[in-house]
Amino acid sequence: MTPAAPKEDPQEPAAPARAAQTAYPVLAEVWRGDFLESVHHGSVVALDADGHAVLTAGPVDTPMYPRSSNKPLQTVGMLRAGLDLDGELLALACASHSGESFHLDGVRRILAGAGLTEEALQCTAALPIGAESQPAHLAAGLGPSRITMNCSGKHAAMLATCVAAGWPVQNYLDPDHPLQLALRAALEDLAGEKSTAVGVDGCGAPLFALTLSGLARAFAKLATAPAGSHEARVAAAMNAHPEYVGGTGRDVTTLMRALPGAVAKDGAEGVYALALPDGSAVALKIADGGQRPRPVVMTAALRHIGVDTDTDPRLSALTTAPVLGHGEPVGSVRPSGVLAHPTPAPHA
Repeated sequence: MTPAAPKEDPQEPAAPARAAQTAYPVLAEVWRGDFLESVHHGSVVALDADGHAVLTAGPVDTPMYPRSSNKPLQTVGMLRAGLDLDGELLALACASHSGESFHLDGVRRILAGAGLTEEALQCTAALPIGAESQPAHLAAGLGPSRITMNCSGKHAAMLATCVAAGWPVQNYLDPDHPLQLALRAALEDLAGEKSTAVGVDGCGAPLFALTLSGLARAFAKLATAPAGSHEARVAAAMNAHPEYVGGTGRDVTTLMRALPGAVAKDGAEGVYALALPDGSAVALKIADGGQRPRPVVMTAALRHIGVDTDTDPRLSALTTAPVLGHGEPVGSVRPSGVLAHPTPAPHA
């Protein structure tokens, strides 16, 4: 008699999910002095200018949530639906901003242009995320608010898109709202794949899953789009106004300042995507969701698409992250050997 198959524990993840969790290689190492203290696992893909993968580590064709790295793609969808923004306000629509005064002024300008006020925002109330803006906000006796939430630029642009398209604004976060359907369609078009899962992002907006490969392809389309296209407008705004995409001291802002024509966007849970004007691109996710190794892994991956990260001090500062002891650097977060860039063989 054949024994009955054991029943699956509903509290346990499905077998494919467990398998995926073991497939993530070590991408970054945390050294305290000469002692390896911790490691960060993850996935990364780098594409050359022809779209061929020159680096892959971990599951890069498995759906994941890009989090705020989706924002530039969503903004393309808003332009396609009738949003009319350019310059720093278009960059702010793509932002996870630090909550500095110029960010908040920009959000108010987007809303005012649509005949709305910040009361129309439905993003989650939060404190500013900037290293300087949050302490100043608290010192002024202020608490969490919707406009200081880092996604308020995206939400203001979503509302402005609804007004431009004649769509209702009261339920703009509903996954079946015409706005959200248009944004999903834009993501799928740019990534060249269907989104296989829909969640709720930290700000309350619908969140559409993509693969890392799809995310890299989508960013490459932004960076190489013909002048005047919606994609090119987003790319130009982000690179010209990187302080609106991130803020003072943010690595995403530094990367776009250091790399002319680059389009880069960080995301929660350790996601990062970047593309260059030649079409080469990188997308990564830190498996534990940590942000500390994210720029370290990105700069290591950039070497695989020909970026010299050593000669520009803005880039070289991101190749490691300090590990502190008693407030002083005593070690560093470094890329693992998986990310080592091969040294070209000398010519005979």
